[in-house]
Amino acid sequence: MIFLLISFQAVAQEETVEWNSNQRLSWSDFKGNFPENARAAATTASGISYRFSTSGTKDKIEIDFTVLTHFYPNKSWYQVDLCDDVMLSHEQLHFDISELFSRKLRKQLAEARFTHDNVKAKVRAMYRKNNQELNEFQNQYDRESNFSRNREQQVLWNIKIAEALESK
Repeated sequence: MIFLLISFQAVAQEETVEWNSNQRLSWSDFKGNFPENARAAATTASGISYRFSTSGTKDKIEIDFTVLTHFYPNKSWYQVDLCDDVMLSHEQLHFDISELFSRKLRKQLAEARFTHDNVKAKVRAMYRKNNQELNEFQNQYDRESNFSRNREQQVLWNIKIAEALESK
């Protein structure tokens, strides 16, 4: 199960783990308490944050932006008795999928043309659309893998996302 946190900027007090291709999640990263009536075995809270600044003239504007992918340990949880290594790889993939959509947003921002009149609204709209697509993709992943219970589909998704991360 995925829980997306969508924010303009990461909250300074909130513990986060930034996505890193050389660092995989472990169950010790999941520090949140699971709800007593939880139907899921685990939840990954991940999301995308961005910040930007602008410079230039009225006719030509430059945008400097940062887009990051975060895992939120205190909002992520698992039920020890229900989870195994396959479930952990399923949860890792939710985090990896968030990174794919961070890359997509970075590319869109790099290619976009802005004016002083529309930069803030245009960036916000791009961010919201990207997060909507991310949420739909995460839901598709859960449906098709049946939350990791369909082991064949889980393996296919692992390959699909690994290849996508390598190619972008």
